[in-house]
Amino acid sequence: MTETTTTQPNPDRILQVGLGFWASKTLLSAIELEVFTTLAHHPLPLSDLQQRLGLHPRSGRDFFDALVSMGFLERAGSTYSNTLATDMYLDKCKSTYIGGVLEMCNSRLYPFWSHLTEALRTACPQNESRDGSVPLFETLYAEPARLKEFLRAMTGISRGANWAIARQFPWANYRTFADIGTAQGDLAVQIALHNPHLQGVGFDLPEVVSIFEEYATANGVEDRVRFQKGDFFKDSLPSVDVITMGHVLHDWSLETKEMLIRKAYDALPRGGALIAYDAIIDDDRRENTFGLLMSLNMLIETREGFDYTGADCCAWMRKAGFTETRVEHLVGPDSMVIGIK
Repeated sequence: MTETTTTQPNPDRILQVGLGFWASKTLLSAIELEVFTTLAHHPLPLSDLQQRLGLHPRSGRDFFDALVSMGFLERAGSTYSNTLATDMYLDKCKSTYIGGVLEMCNSRLYPFWSHLTEALRTACPQNESRDGSVPLFETLYAEPARLKEFLRAMTGISRGANWAIARQFPWANYRTFADIGTAQGDLAVQIALHNPHLQGVGFDLPEVVSIFEEYATANGVEDRVRFQKGDFFKDSLPSVDVITMGHVLHDWSLETKEMLIRKAYDALPRGGALIAYDAIIDDDRRENTFGLLMSLNMLIETREGFDYTGADCCAWMRKAGFTETRVEHLVGPDSMVIGIK
C-alpha cells in the first residue's frame, strides 16, 4: 500500500504578520533614538554607537544587528553605517527626511492601535478623543508641539506622492492652484518648486500659518505660495485653476466627502481640475493592503472617516458635476483621482 503524503500549509506568513509589531517597534525606537541621524555623519563601531545613544551593553548589539537584518543598517565587522535609503529618508538633518510620520506612529498611533478590537466593536475613536469630550483635530490643533508633530507627519507620509503630483499632472495648462488642508505645505511647495510659472495658495486653519510660512520660506517659494486661513466647513474654497486635497477626504464621512467635492467644483472655472489623493483602495478591495489598513486607522482616529476606491471617488466627482474623471497611480499605495469641470 502506498502512503499518501498531504502537503501542509506553511504557517510562516501567519507568524510573520502576527509578530510584525516586533519589527515595527524596533524601527520606531531607532528613529526615536536618532540612530540614523547619528550615523549620517560617519560609520561608528558598536561601542561608540551604544555610548552615544545611551544604550545598555546588553541591548545594543542585538538592536543594531536586527536593524541590519531588516535592511535598515549595514555592518562591516563591528562597525555600523546607514543604508542609502535610511541615510536619505531618516536623517533628521536632511530635507528628504520622512520620519515625521514614524515619530507620530511611535508617540501616538502605536499605543492607540492596541485598542483596535474595541474600535471594531464600537466604531468609536481610540485616540485622544476616546472619551468623546474633544474632537481629534481640535485636540491636535490646540497644542503647538503636538500640532507641529502632526503636520511634519503629514509631510512624511505624503512626500513621495507630492513629488509625483508635482511632476505627473499637466501643470503647464494651468496658472494657479490651492492646496486644501495644506498642513505644513509640502504639496504646495513641491508643486511650486517644479512648476515655476505657478502661483499657489495653502488653505488651512489659522493655527497653521507660521508653520506653513516657515516651510515655504525654507524651500524658497514664499514669493509664489501664500497662506490663506479658512475652515472648509464654513468658508468657500479659493478660486483657482486647480484644487488639491491630499489625505483629506479619508478623514470624513461620505456626506462630508461629497460636500468638499461640491465646494471644489463650485470654486473652479470651466476646465479647472480637482486632484484628490489618498491611499486609494483598489476597486476589487483585494490588493492595496496599506489602503485598507489606513481605513482601519481612520476608524481608530476619527468618528466617521474611511478610505475609498477610485471608482467611489469618480462617482462622487461625477455626482458633483465633473464631466471627466480618471485615476492615476502615484507611488506606493497612493493614487490620485482627477476631476475636470
